[in-house]
Amino acid sequence: MKFKKATHLKGEVTVPGDKSISHRSVMLGSIAKGTTEIHHFLQGADCLSTIDCFRQMGVEIDNKGDTVIVHGNGLHGLKRPEAVLDCGNSGTSVRLMSGILAAQDFDVTLTGDESIQTRPMKRIMEPLALMGADIKSVRGNDCAPLVITGQKLHGISYISKIPSAQVKSAILLAGLYADSPTSVTETYISRNHSEIMLNYFGGNVVTEGTTATITPVSQLYGNKVLVPGDISSAAYFIAAGLMIEGSEILIKQVGINPTRDGILHVCRNMGADITLLNENRDSGEPTADILVRHGKLRGTVIEGAIIPTLIDELPMIAAMACMAEGETVIKDAAELKVKESNRLEIMVKNLAAMGADITETEDGMIIRGGNALHGAVIDSKLDHRIAMTFAVTGLCADGETEILGADCVNISYPGFYGDLEMLVRG
Repeated sequence: MKFKKATHLKGEVTVPGDKSISHRSVMLGSIAKGTTEIHHFLQGADCLSTIDCFRQMGVEIDNKGDTVIVHGNGLHGLKRPEAVLDCGNSGTSVRLMSGILAAQDFDVTLTGDESIQTRPMKRIMEPLALMGADIKSVRGNDCAPLVITGQKLHGISYISKIPSAQVKSAILLAGLYADSPTSVTETYISRNHSEIMLNYFGGNVVTEGTTATITPVSQLYGNKVLVPGDISSAAYFIAAGLMIEGSEILIKQVGINPTRDGILHVCRNMGADITLLNENRDSGEPTADILVRHGKLRGTVIEGAIIPTLIDELPMIAAMACMAEGETVIKDAAELKVKESNRLEIMVKNLAAMGADITETEDGMIIRGGNALHGAVIDSKLDHRIAMTFAVTGLCADGETEILGADCVNISYPGFYGDLEMLVRG
């Protein structure tokens, strides 16, 4: 797919439902008693993988597009699948389901695509094993495929080596089935959608400081879930509005959970013109309409506790920093190396190819803004966030930018290019 420089972006857009919340609503709905009705569900490949896996474990799930109905089997009602569970490109599916499956009365194998089979799973295998789980890497390399043989689990107090919502969630979900409370302590608080939703479904999770503790309950209960717009998907339009002269974009009903809204803080530190409208907290997850207008940006330092709140948005922030005055430094972001691709390496290589003054560091990058960007051929490495980042960056660059493997955006945002084109024409 090819992109050329845009004169402006105008209009409003509603981004798809939050990927993290869509995953969790299907998982908890499947192990809850009764019916869960999920509205504004993300129809991306990753979330569809989660639906498929639970269907194979005997859960009836009706997918009606924007609305998904899950007929829950109850906390102990999952059935042994007849085949290997294929999670596609979804690390969330593999890691969170491992927590649930560790306590079932059957064995199961979890796998995924080529990318998933290289992503680190030791980070969940270790704490689950401490709880009594029997979880093994088939190839002995601490990656998928994973074979899980259900066991009786006991509660633990675990200090997480990295602030990761997937690690924390896997442990808390296993803790649902443990014989005593389970605690997870992080250096910094990672996104807390699991804690919010577990309580919404009748669970018992208490958070104090950076420690989340789950006390087992006898049952979860189905509920109605309204999935907010995904701020990780909104990030591309936030950046586009700030980067492209003459732009004004309204992004409707976006989730602004404080454990996810780091990009808003970074943009404001860079001098961005961003206004939140129609803020709402009725559904448990806070939402707002985000109004973005183009303006001059300045460099900033991004490090420490804010990193877990914007880890998926860092590629887009790095591109945005190229348009800012002065230097932007990103630190404490080594986790970028083990996402769907090595996003750290890919961003530095491709932004440099477009004329950016950028240097890779051990755990981040340094971007010296102000250089005019020009088009280039970008290999997305089939990473949806890389493809979307360079689609936006291509609208800021002279000449033509071509993205290889552009269809990978279907993982999280199937209609992305159409929405971007609508704003270009606005």
